[in-house]
Amino acid sequence: MAPPVAARRIPDSAPRPARGGKGEITRAQILSAAVEQASAHGFESLTIGSLAERTGLSKSGLFAHFGSKAELQMAVLEDAARQFTDEVFLPALKAPRGLKRLRALFESWIEWPARANLPGGCPIHVASREYRHTPGPMHDAVMEREKLLARELRKAVNLAIEAGELAPRTDPDQFAFEMVGLVLVVFQGEMIAGTEEAHRRGRVAFERLVKNHSA
Repeated sequence: MAPPVAARRIPDSAPRPARGGKGEITRAQILSAAVEQASAHGFESLTIGSLAERTGLSKSGLFAHFGSKAELQMAVLEDAARQFTDEVFLPALKAPRGLKRLRALFESWIEWPARANLPGGCPIHVASREYRHTPGPMHDAVMEREKLLARELRKAVNLAIEAGELAPRTDPDQFAFEMVGLVLVVFQGEMIAGTEEAHRRGRVAFERLVKNHSA
């Protein structure tokens, strides 16, 4: 789970494949496979060796794109955030400001993991669980994306308040907090009740949240 991402910062010593060239295409394919693996097994499962086996590429070929496990993990986190932006946030922004946009965001969000073939759910949520109590660059990067997400959700809620569709008394932080909680409950519920039932119950709960804050 993450909002629009900042431009990738690649160390000066890192290889820089030509834009749109074979190297960049290969890197994108590697990242796609790595995001799926991180979703299913966590970011600590990502190693040059495991990804070489998964993609059929040589270890030396992978080293040409990612010089270390740490660089690989960070690149995968950034790509997962980019996917979330492209597949969840940007499509929702096409909806009119207000409740229609909030509903579009919620709907796209709960549908995204299945649509993107992410067997373990949202990779950002996986990373937040994995690095919550582990200080370091991955912890800091995950927290930064969670804060950005909260900020963007607050903006969307404020727009609904300004449009008169949510009550002026609505606390944007609380609404965003509960909305994220509902998404996570849906993901958890998929394992227990199945995707269709979990999504149905999630939509009911979201509409109850909206009703509780209606103008």
